[in-house]
Amino acid sequence: MHIAIVGNIGAGKTTLTQLLAQHLGYEPQFEAVENNPYLEDFYSDMKRWAFNLQIFFLNSRFKHIIELQNKEINMIQDRTIYEDAYIFAENLYDMGLMSARDFENYSGIFQSIIHYIKPPDLLIYLRASVPTLVHNIQVRGRDYEAAIRLDYLSKLNEKYEKWISNYKDGKLLVLDKDNLDFANNPEDLGTIIQKIESEMFGLF
Repeated sequence: MHIAIVGNIGAGKTTLTQLLAQHLGYEPQFEAVENNPYLEDFYSDMKRWAFNLQIFFLNSRFKHIIELQNKEINMIQDRTIYEDAYIFAENLYDMGLMSARDFENYSGIFQSIIHYIKPPDLLIYLRASVPTLVHNIQVRGRDYEAAIRLDYLSKLNEKYEKWISNYKDGKLLVLDKDNLDFANNPEDLGTIIQKIESEMFGLF
């Protein structure tokens, strides 16, 4: 069984991944943020490093998901390869931070490799407003995220809504993070777990 959690920067994906993995006994799979050699450069000069960053993410995530699929384990994944293309790369292109040539090259690589990947059994989308995202980003205090612009977060939200509204690859559960505090409220976490079990196993 493969559950994937998607959402904007600061939506709470990692926290929910940890909590659900503990409850369900699934193996958590986290985004390798700390080992990305382009991330800090990207946030200081997005136009210069956009293509390099997205290619690094695409390559590392593709290798990771293929490795996981071969293991055939029950897992909960923090972020997916689909977001790389449909959210982040497309948004960088729309904002003029990735050239048409680079975006076309990137998209061609993505389309070539996506056929080797099985979509998750359940996709959980953490929907969060920009104020909620900013609050969470400030609380966790990563230095390289301090320079993230509000318009960047807002445009990413628009991309997520567009992608999720057209998502047809499997089961989908949308959670409103603005009204959920699963990190500190056990009742909220319990509600989410009930919804997941209902989606996956038909339990009511």
